[in-house]
Amino acid sequence: MTATGTTELLAAARGGDSAAFDALVAPLRQGLLLHSYRMLASSHDAEDAVQETLLRAWRSLDRFEGRSALRTWLYTVATNVCLREIERRGRRLLPVDLSPAGDPAVGVGPPLTETVWLGPLPGAGLTWESSPADAVYEQKESVELAFVAALQHLPALQRAVLVMRDVLAMPAAEVAGALDTTVPAVNSALQRARAGLTTRLPDRSQQRVLRDLGDEQVRATVAAFVAAWERADVDAVVALLADDVVMAMPPFGEWFAGRDAVAGFISAYPLRPGRRWSCRATTANGQPAVEKYVWDAEVGAFLAHSVSILSFAEDGRISGFDAFLDPTLLS
Repeated sequence: MTATGTTELLAAARGGDSAAFDALVAPLRQGLLLHSYRMLASSHDAEDAVQETLLRAWRSLDRFEGRSALRTWLYTVATNVCLREIERRGRRLLPVDLSPAGDPAVGVGPPLTETVWLGPLPGAGLTWESSPADAVYEQKESVELAFVAALQHLPALQRAVLVMRDVLAMPAAEVAGALDTTVPAVNSALQRARAGLTTRLPDRSQQRVLRDLGDEQVRATVAAFVAAWERADVDAVVALLADDVVMAMPPFGEWFAGRDAVAGFISAYPLRPGRRWSCRATTANGQPAVEKYVWDAEVGAFLAHSVSILSFAEDGRISGFDAFLDPTLLS
């Protein structure tokens, strides 16, 4: 969109033309969604935050003076919407945050439906723009499961500062204005956030691991995982796993570490005799993922079950799969 086109649309939107407003914000909507997801760790909450952001922007458009870019203004609104949501809901969790690894012989308890779980970001419909030149993290890196989980351990203000500075590459002065604070306070929060994040992130991001492995090898491993799961071949699934693999499945609080533990669990539960699956390779959080559908004999059809996000070790084996049991996430 040209500067002239933007100016004309902005003038029309200020005059009450909602179609002009929609056209004005459309190129920024996905970026706002990704930003809100990084802050909130829930695609559902992120969608709600974007809707709230755009509603607030529409209602207060006459107060947008143009001293900053429209993008900056919208990200300011979105950040404050997210901060209020964080204050209301608190941080989101993964099973590894709650307890030590489980024993598959003990089984699983009832789902923890009152726990505020971290949720995945389905890849359907997402397009990836190049990262700003000054960004510390790539766009895909900044939505990886490990990255988003690490962000959740930061205080809300530190989380906002790190995302705005190291992902969006916003100048410190703009971040200070957005958060109604000072540049020294922003720099201090960023320093603390970086230190906190470093202790929780793996040495190498999934994007770097996946690039080194190459698309062909990753696709082959995912295809082998899908085929093995569909034929309930526990040995074939386990052969694809790293020795220190971790499996989790919110909203269940149990999680399992190591090939033997994972093998014991999947053979007794999801891949037990008589259970049938249909799977489809997909992406979520910028990583390979598998949509799973389970056969329901009463309905006579495969019903949406879960999305499993796969993480890879440097040797090409699967080092983690987090199965999110939320049928609404499936396409």
